Amino acid sequence: MPAPMSETAKLSHQLVEFYEKLSSWEQGVVKHSGLSPAQMHTIEIVGHSGSLRMKELAKKMGITTGTLTVMIDRLEQQGLLKRTPHETDRRSYLIALTPKGQDLFAEHHQYHLRLTEEITATLSSGEQHLFSGVLGKILGQL
Repeated sequence: MPAPMSETAKLSHQLVEFYEKLSSWEQGVVKHSGLSPAQMHTIEIVGHSGSLRMKELAKKMGITTGTLTVMIDRLEQQGLLKRTPHETDRRSYLIALTPKGQDLFAEHHQYHLRLTEEITATLSSGEQHLFSGVLGKILGQL
C-alpha cells in the first residue's frame, strides 16, 4: 500500500493536472484561429490592457523584447495588431489591437468566460469568491 501523499505533493499533482487540462483546452480553442497559443496570449494581454509599450508587453508575457518583436511582426502582418511610435519616447512603440484583433479578442474572451463558468459550476458563490481570492494571492507573488 503506497504511503499517503503530503498536502504539498497532492496540491502539486492537482496543479499539474489543472494546467494540463487548461493547456489542452486552450490549444483546441486556438487551433481554429490559425494562431499559436503564444500569439493568442499576446492578443489577450493587449485586449485586456489596451495599448502597451513593447517592453511592458514582453514583461507581462515573461519573454524578451527580441522574441516579442518576431511575434508582433507576424501578428501585424495578419492585421491583428498595430505598432505605432510612442508620442514622447522615440525609441518606444505602442502595441494595440486593430479592429480585426479586437474582434478576435472578444470571441476568445467569450470562450474563456464559458470555460470559467464550466470550471466553477459546482462551486457556491462563496467558494467562487474564495477561489478567486486564492488565485489572486498566488498570482500576486509570481
